[in-house]
Amino acid sequence: MKSIPLLILTFFLFSCQTLPLIKSPVSPADENALTCPSPFLKEKYRLVHAIETRVAGRTQSAIIGVTVADPSTRSLSCAIMTAEGMVLFEAESGPGALKVNRALPPFDSEDFAKNMIEDIKLIFFAPEGKIQVKGYLPDGSTACRYFEENGDLIDVIGNKSTGTEIKRYSYSGALKRHISFNKTAKNIYERIELLANEQFNYSLLMTLIEAQPVKSELLKKRKTRKISKVKSP
Repeated sequence: MKSIPLLILTFFLFSCQTLPLIKSPVSPADENALTCPSPFLKEKYRLVHAIETRVAGRTQSAIIGVTVADPSTRSLSCAIMTAEGMVLFEAESGPGALKVNRALPPFDSEDFAKNMIEDIKLIFFAPEGKIQVKGYLPDGSTACRYFEENGDLIDVIGNKSTGTEIKRYSYSGALKRHISFNKTAKNIYERIELLANEQFNYSLLMTLIEAQPVKSELLKKRKTRKISKVKSP
């Protein structure tokens, strides 16, 4: 009997995972004192990642991803390009709107753009839904579960040993996304792994190249006006 490749077995186990039980603290006071893990952006940032796409254990592509994300407005712009700088995909998303500016094969399907934007929001933005339960998983990890408007459930999990994770489940409890932030001393976004459960399971391994805060245009204008006033005779 032939052995099953490890990554295929991992995907099989991943696709079979269901919603785990989160045990709330015994007392309401302890529950109120529990702090939910929050690996999300607190201000507008521009992040550049080297991305490896893997399907059935094979690296399909090695690309560069550029994301500008603003958590205050939940708006973002993103681009995928080759190492040589050729733009393969470019899109932007604001409240209730998605605009694709460029999409070359195999990134030209409508589902790809929608799923990519949703994945980026899942990684960098805090859930919009209400907290359904917060407490602890059987392994001792802290976990907070959010109920989203579309019926999905998002678990944000923190563990001192393994770092932070985000898991997205369907309303029926099937795992759709699993994001792992590898614990590092420098930047939580230094190494991100995303496992996706779709018709064809795949994974993304994102390695940080650059991370820079982006000052808002309004703040820039205010500073420009102040400088102009100071220089005025």
